[in-house]
Amino acid sequence: MPRDLDALRAEMKAQADETARRFDAELARLKKELEAERAAREAERAEARVEAEATRKAVSDSTVWHAGRFGLSLGGFAQVDAVAWRQSSQDEVNPSTGDPLNQTRFLLRRARLRAEINYRIIAGAIEIDANTVNGSQVRPVGAEASLVWRNPDAPAVPYLMVTLGLFKTPFGFEIGQSDKDRLFLERSNLERALFPGEYDLGARLQGGWKFLRYQIGAMNGDPIGEKLFPGRDPNQSKDLVGRIGIDTIFLHRLGLKAGFSADYGNGFHKGIAASKDTLVWRDANEDGAVQLNEIQVIAGQTPTPSSNFQRWAVAGDLLLAIGLPKLGELTVYGELTYATNLDRATQISDPVSAGRDVRQLGWYVAFTQELTPYGMIGVRYDSYDADRDSNGLKGGVQVPNSSVYSTLAVAGAIRYPGYARLQLEYQHNGNPLGRNKNGLPTTLADDAFIIRGQVQF
Repeated sequence: MPRDLDALRAEMKAQADETARRFDAELARLKKELEAERAAREAERAEARVEAEATRKAVSDSTVWHAGRFGLSLGGFAQVDAVAWRQSSQDEVNPSTGDPLNQTRFLLRRARLRAEINYRIIAGAIEIDANTVNGSQVRPVGAEASLVWRNPDAPAVPYLMVTLGLFKTPFGFEIGQSDKDRLFLERSNLERALFPGEYDLGARLQGGWKFLRYQIGAMNGDPIGEKLFPGRDPNQSKDLVGRIGIDTIFLHRLGLKAGFSADYGNGFHKGIAASKDTLVWRDANEDGAVQLNEIQVIAGQTPTPSSNFQRWAVAGDLLLAIGLPKLGELTVYGELTYATNLDRATQISDPVSAGRDVRQLGWYVAFTQELTPYGMIGVRYDSYDADRDSNGLKGGVQVPNSSVYSTLAVAGAIRYPGYARLQLEYQHNGNPLGRNKNGLPTTLADDAFIIRGQVQF
């Protein structure tokens, strides 16, 4: 009997131990699920806080009026530059254009006024720019008419926005940066060559879902800053351009933005009109009398038709940001672009005249560090090769030429958040268009120191 009792007690203890083990395992599983759910909620809240802060900041940069569901916002800024020193400046004029070669001057770089409306599924915007970069001018740089499928979470980006008008080309990261928020005075050599002026006319689809972002557009392909046909389109073909990427927060403090961009379209080669034979007299001996050997015939030119050529580009961009205690946000970002026949401002691509495709390669890396809300510093290096296959004669031998433009920019800013800031920037510029005393290619000395004052409302 005692033996049976001992066996029963042992069996009951084993069952109790098994029950306790299962209970502990189930409790651990539930705790793990709760922790995962809590972490997911915290991540969503952190992302919502970041988006809400971005929306709050955007709203704080403008004056907003509401009447029911109708909203009108008005904002703007002005940037005035004092180019204290420019190494390449001369007290002379360009013999080809008549423009002054002096760049050590005061100028109104940008004065922007932007109005936006929002009503149910309708949105619109217009932005006007005034500047004295190439003489006084006032022009539209933005005009948008949109239909919007809004996210129920108001601070989040819309699911879909369909836009017609004049807007920034949806390519890469730097083009989309706000001019009033960017620490560096201007965009990189790469962006200013391939997408001069940033804004172009076309149609665009854009939106996002959670951390995904997308933009795709059909554009004229002639941005307002290009040299040949700014804001117009000489051919029927449109450029297809777009970017797909992510924008999210990790570990509550680490921000990540990354994207892939592509551009494909057709450029335009202008044909040559026909010309007649002409007689030219050159008074070689300067005696004022016409002699037979001083008369030359300049042959007329047969016409050549205009034609189109293919151009394209692909790019990748990445940005990492982390909030540092007591200082502010540290941001590191960069972009790499490979293109063919797409330069529209620096060394304009024309493969028809060159007899070959003109390949471009450009990249930049940058970091910025906030020093409390009232200060900021940063460094950016960018390199742009306008023609990777450029070559020329040297000592009777065909050798490669450098077509690399580069800038090392060191910048700092003192800020009164939301209202004003003072920026300082030193630029070490590498320009391959210089010539030495023997007429051989060399780097043009073109460093600069610029002070910018900015106010906004």
